[in-house]
Amino acid sequence: MKLRFGTAGIPSCSKGFGTEDGIRAVNELGLDAMELEFVHSVNISEWLAPKVKKAASDNNIFLTCHGQYYINLNAAEEKKLEASKKRLLKAAHIANLCGATSVAFHPGFYLKSSKEEAYRNVKKAIEEVVEKLKQGNNGIWIRPETTGRHSQFGNLKEVLQLSHELEQVMPCIDYAHMMAREGINSKQQFAGILEDVEKTLGKTALGNMHIQFSGVNFSEKGELNHMTLEDSDLNYEEMVNSWKDFEIGGVAISESPNIEKDALLLKGLM
Repeated sequence: MKLRFGTAGIPSCSKGFGTEDGIRAVNELGLDAMELEFVHSVNISEWLAPKVKKAASDNNIFLTCHGQYYINLNAAEEKKLEASKKRLLKAAHIANLCGATSVAFHPGFYLKSSKEEAYRNVKKAIEEVVEKLKQGNNGIWIRPETTGRHSQFGNLKEVLQLSHELEQVMPCIDYAHMMAREGINSKQQFAGILEDVEKTLGKTALGNMHIQFSGVNFSEKGELNHMTLEDSDLNYEEMVNSWKDFEIGGVAISESPNIEKDALLLKGLM
């Protein structure tokens, strides 16, 4: 499978505001993927989802999804934990009806837990979500994302281990987050990410990547905000070179403020 490039949501050049309009705009741009943005709410109904799926099929656009921000699978309160699982399940349900292949999401926060305890809690919650998806014959990939703040659960080792230990789980690698949190920004470090993916999950995982990218502004605590690639210090040319060196496939989603421009920029470098 080749590496497809797309936008996080509807491109700014879209002639309409609907998801189907956005899919057509992505195709007209010469891109081949789009991420459904459910970050604040799941904004596509069961009634509309088949139309979204048809639009994606007609335009040869590969769909992914970003789940809600309001998820903490390490929540101490049972009510918050159950609400988080329900949000993830709803995003996965609608995304699957739309024909999306995966749901990326921020797993949660360490809070007062040790990293080991947080890992056990997050793993248990994802396992329960996957079990319910299986009961509904929903085979969508659940993708915990590498996160951008030290207070958040989700360093590379954690998301790779979850993917190794759980069925129907694969990582979402966010390069801006990894730069903000761990200083990943060199040719050797970019290669190291993919080496770790292959070592933990096997070579086939390199053909099934879900990547998010943008420039990033950050402090000692981690990510502050997204930036365009050209306005940031992200060494994006070497990042792309590592993708070529490892011959990865899957999807790479631009989360830059100028989503389509940076998606086209990186596609041009491939």
